[in-house]
Parts: sequence; C-alpha cells; structure tokens
Amino acid sequence: MVSTKPEPTRGRGAHPSHSFADLSRADLAVLVPELLLCGQLIDRSGMAHLIVEFGREGMGQVAIEEWQASSPWYTRRMQKALRYEGDDVVTIFKGLQLDIGAPPQFMDFRYRVDDPRHGEFWLDHCGALMDVEPLGDEFVTTMCHDIEDPTFDATALATNPYAQVRPIHRPPRRPADRNPHCAWTVIIDESHVPPVMEPHTEQIGRTAANSVELSPIDPAGEGNSDYSGPLLSDVRFGDFSQSALVRIAEEVCLQQHLLALGFLIAVRKRADEDKALEITRKQLTGIAGVTAQRIRDALGLPDDLKGLATVLSLHPLLAPKQYVDSEIRFQEGELRIWLGRGGLADVDGAWPTLVDGDHLEAAQALVRGVNPHFTVRVVSEEPAGLLLAVDTTDEPARECVEVAITKVSTGAAFQFEDRGIPLPLYVI
Repeated sequence: MVSTKPEPTRGRGAHPSHSFADLSRADLAVLVPELLLCGQLIDRSGMAHLIVEFGREGMGQVAIEEWQASSPWYTRRMQKALRYEGDDVVTIFKGLQLDIGAPPQFMDFRYRVDDPRHGEFWLDHCGALMDVEPLGDEFVTTMCHDIEDPTFDATALATNPYAQVRPIHRPPRRPADRNPHCAWTVIIDESHVPPVMEPHTEQIGRTAANSVELSPIDPAGEGNSDYSGPLLSDVRFGDFSQSALVRIAEEVCLQQHLLALGFLIAVRKRADEDKALEITRKQLTGIAGVTAQRIRDALGLPDDLKGLATVLSLHPLLAPKQYVDSEIRFQEGELRIWLGRGGLADVDGAWPTLVDGDHLEAAQALVRGVNPHFTVRVVSEEPAGLLLAVDTTDEPARECVEVAITKVSTGAAFQFEDRGIPLPLYVI
C-alpha cells in the first residue's frame, strides 16, 4: 500500500524528545496508528515461538487467554479516557477503533449500526489473515474461529455483558479471494448468557497497569479532546488535540504491557519459569526491534544517537513514564539508558523486568532497529536499576532471528494512507 500522508514536521529540534508530550500534534497523529499496529504485531513476534514449544493448538490457547485477560481492561480504560463510556453497539465499535487488536487500515474494520443494540462489522482487509493464510486452513481456523470467538466476546464484555459477536462468514475463504475477508454481527440481548470472567482476566484486573493514572487531557486544547461524538467511519488522529493524543499514545503503550502480561500468565501455565521467561524475552526482542524501526521511519528521525534517544523515549518498552521507571540520558554525544527497578512495571513483572545484565537481547534489538551499528553495554547493575551505554561499532550487527521472524508479517512493512475526512455513522 502506498502512503499518501504528508511529511510531518519531525526530528528537527535541537534536543531529543523525552516523552510523548514533547511531540507536536502532527507527529503524534502519525505515531499513534504506528503504536496500534506494533501492538498487533506483538503476536506475530510471539506466536512462532509458541508453535515450536506447544504446537498450533497450544499457541491458540495462549492467544485466547492473553487477549481475554487484557482486552476488557484496556478497553474500559480508553472508554473512560476519551469519554465515550456506554453500553451500546456504538461504544463497542469505538473501542475496536482504538484497540491494538484492530489497528486501522491493517485490520480494516468497517461498521454498520442498525440501532443501539444491533450492528455489524466486516474487514475489507485483514492483515492478520494475510499473514496466516499461507500456513493453510488449519492455522486460519485456529485464528478466525478458535481464537476470535472467545476473544471478541471478551472485548465486548467491557461494554455490555449481554453483547455477543457472531460470524456471518469468516475464513477459510471460499472462494479463495472472497471479500470482505469476514463479517460479524453484534447483538445485545438480555437473554444472552454473559461470558464468565476467567481467572487470568481477574488477575490482570489486579495489576498496577490496569489502575495507573496517565496524563490528563486538557479539554481546552485545539482539536477534539474526546470521542464522545458520533461513531466515525475512520478515526482520523489528526483531529484530536495534542493533549488527547498524548493520552491515547500512553494508553496504547499500556495496552501492549497488559497484553504482554496476559501472554506471560498464559505461558507460565504451560512451562516452567525459565522457559516462560525465555519465550517472553523472545517475544519482546522481536517486537522491540520492529517497533524501533517503525517509530524512526514514521517520524523521519535520523539514525544517529540523537534519533535513537527520541525513539527510546517513545518506545513501548520504556513507556508510558507513569508505568516504567526509566530515563534517557543524552549529553555531549553520549547516550545512556537508565532502567530503574522501582516502577509500577516492576511491581507487575512487565516487559522492563525482562531486561537485565544477562539478558540484553531486547535492548540490542531496539537500538539496532534504529541503526545496526549501535550496541548496548552494561555500565552498572544494582538493585536500584540497570545503567546501559550505547556504543557505535564499525561493523553492522546482523538482524537477530527474533526480529526477522516478526518481519515475516506484512504489518512490519505496512504503510498507512490518508483517507480524507471520515464520515459519521448513524443508525440506518
């Protein structure tokens, strides 16, 4: 897909960004869909390793449990942040538009609202299907049947316990080029039996990630400060205010942490602790490298230490700052990364805890996603935290296996396009 988005004003300042709040409104509007897409690619990074360890069926069960565990909580968080809390189909659809499980355009959801309790959605393009279809009908069925049925209902549960998402048609595609790729009904009816909240869902609900307070939205800023208006055919992020985009970016990073925590819970049920951490570190390594590269390219950042400093400040491994105890120190041409051990992420055992002096793979993948000549080394490690320095090598490092696996997804090279002014979707 050819990108038609205008060149944003980016990477120009005398100093690197230190948080989302340092970015312009235009840059944030470019960055947010990138973060949503990278959230979806977490599974592309992790699932290959699960198949090796547990087979296709075991992989499917982990996927079910991680999304069941995380999506109800982060869906409610976004509803509250953008003031579109409700119990109707429109609320469910708005949530999907801001969900790492349904990144815009790559997972091209289209919507129809019949009334507050009845609606349909369909995917004109499903990037996940494009990734899985070459593997054959068994893998397609695992994703589009076994995983989607319980996880769609779990996401709807965040809005209304009586909501059910059911297929009109779905892959494997017959005929092979069938479009749309799938179609679903959403019906809210008190006769429906609400899905049971599983123990892994309850466990994620008790995490610090689920309750952390993020940046408040200034209602007086230029642009939309919430999504309380009508459902739109597409969310055009440039219509939000700078303050709202900061909050959305933080929430999307938190969605990634919550999903990764759900992943780890599910893997721990099936493997001993050493193996569970090994698999989750591989997941993190793959997505860390791809995300760093996409952030660099999306914002037009240089591949020098200054550009890396900005990428680090925006990368979900180290963000949002209210959740992750980290600091990017860039002075006099020297770049250091402080990863503290006193943050809420450390309480949860989230991604940052997987990086230590003996396990630098994810940090290496991140910095090399900006420039393969970069490498990290340990300056010091103590109970309070880990201090890393970034050096530049003469020879570029080879791309690691975990990043290469993640790049098998078509999402790794996907480009967003400008779709113009979105249309409001009213009851037909």
